[in-house]
Amino acid sequence: MKEGQIGVGQAVGAQAGTPVQWSVVLPDEYATGRLAMDLAFALVPGDLVALEGDLGAGKSTLARALIRALADDLDLEVPSPTFNLVQTYDLPRHRVVHADFYRLGDPSELEEIGWDEMADGAIALVEWPEQAPAVLAVPNRLDVHIAMAPEAGDTTRRVRLMAHGRVADALRRMKAIRSLIDLAGFGPARRRHLQGDASSRAYERLVGKARGAILMNAPRRPDGPPVQGGKPYSQIAHLAEDVKPFVAMARGLSARGFSAPTIYAADLASGLLVIEDLGDAGVVAGMPPAPVAERYEAATDVLAALHGMELPSTLTVSPDHDHTLPAYDLPALLIEVELLLDWYIPHRGGAPVSDALRTEFRGLWTAALASSLAQKPTWVLRDYHSPNLIWLPERQGLARVGLIDFQDAVMGPPAYDLVSLAQDARIDVPEELELQLLGRYIRDRRVEEDFDIRAFAASYAVMGAQRATKILGIFARLDKRDGKPQYLRHIPRIWNYLQRGLAFTELAPLKAWFDRHVPAPGQPAGQPVAQLSEQPQTT
Repeated sequence: MKEGQIGVGQAVGAQAGTPVQWSVVLPDEYATGRLAMDLAFALVPGDLVALEGDLGAGKSTLARALIRALADDLDLEVPSPTFNLVQTYDLPRHRVVHADFYRLGDPSELEEIGWDEMADGAIALVEWPEQAPAVLAVPNRLDVHIAMAPEAGDTTRRVRLMAHGRVADALRRMKAIRSLIDLAGFGPARRRHLQGDASSRAYERLVGKARGAILMNAPRRPDGPPVQGGKPYSQIAHLAEDVKPFVAMARGLSARGFSAPTIYAADLASGLLVIEDLGDAGVVAGMPPAPVAERYEAATDVLAALHGMELPSTLTVSPDHDHTLPAYDLPALLIEVELLLDWYIPHRGGAPVSDALRTEFRGLWTAALASSLAQKPTWVLRDYHSPNLIWLPERQGLARVGLIDFQDAVMGPPAYDLVSLAQDARIDVPEELELQLLGRYIRDRRVEEDFDIRAFAASYAVMGAQRATKILGIFARLDKRDGKPQYLRHIPRIWNYLQRGLAFTELAPLKAWFDRHVPAPGQPAGQPVAQLSEQPQTT
């Protein structure tokens, strides 16, 4: 075994929910710190870590390293709680309670210090838990037994991890992550949290001395409840359920000269990827962030070049797997706009939408989308906007725009991604710049014999209205269902984009429907929407 390497034992317990055991060898303090770092990414509030072992075995050393890893601060002062019994830390991401019960006179003392209240909603680290067995009566627990291994060296420890409840699944995943990071050649790298997107995916930056990478942690998403025809929303809307579409699109884009991340290593079954780190430079700058025209123009050029290519609908993931991009078909586009009915209208105080009103809404959209669906489909990356575009000035031409977050790509109308860029959901894009980008795109593509300028411009308005309608529902859902109210601040901007699209003459029937039934941000919600369908309708 190389110095500093964690020896990986065999995880036991293949069934979800059953205890999982993992034995590791820690040859030195560096290896201890690396195990602590991995544990820090596996633990969540409500988990308890019980540290057992003889005096001097290294319980405090591991606890101290774990607290520093949770704080993302290797120099954090972590005093021993031996005399105070408990030390608490209000860290940026979690609250941590560190206890040492070696000097605990009687378990009843825990009630006096308010242990239950302290540990509630925190990650609890407990040394000498055998002094107070009652604290172990929690569903999500990690038992850590540490023993000296003098036959292997004065600093070597043997550690046995036994995980229960939720932590059992977390330990299995932690083992898979560590194996992939090592396989990709980033074993010594420091793991740093990256802010994720609105999905369930999580991202980390692997910071090494010579180079770095990104760990993409995207376990297969479970299907939600059926919403139409016995199918869940994700299946109707063609959302990626695993990482295979990301791998396929990354390789497909790179093969055509675009800057998608290189895949360094992949565990397709676990939904884990180690990919190229394209950096932090975006296509916006300043505070508040605003579009950088040169970078938006370059991003527009990428779309024009991509859409001018003959693109296949099936791509290779690996020698054993292909991925076929689904069609961005009418059912997908309709289920997306219906998010407005199911989430945004209730958010604005409206009653449940009647079946008659829903049918009318779907009919209007079916007619509006027909011409866009008739166009020659192309790769629609679907999230082509500022958070997912990286500026790479050291590269040349189209490669200056780094592309990420394209796992939900479909075959659909080319206008959709240009709308995503020029009507950014999170930042204000001046209407003048939007028109410049639209003109630039048309200029680049008009040399193609089969490019219909009029049809594309009409589709741009329709897809803009469709996307804005969908996002109003998504942001209301993120607030209500996912507890992310920060997205609500973008709703006025999305509403303005919606009005731009609905101003298109051919969308007049839809505009009349919105004017009757959907309150604008800041305006009274008015009568319940379910009743409005019974009233005479005028345009």
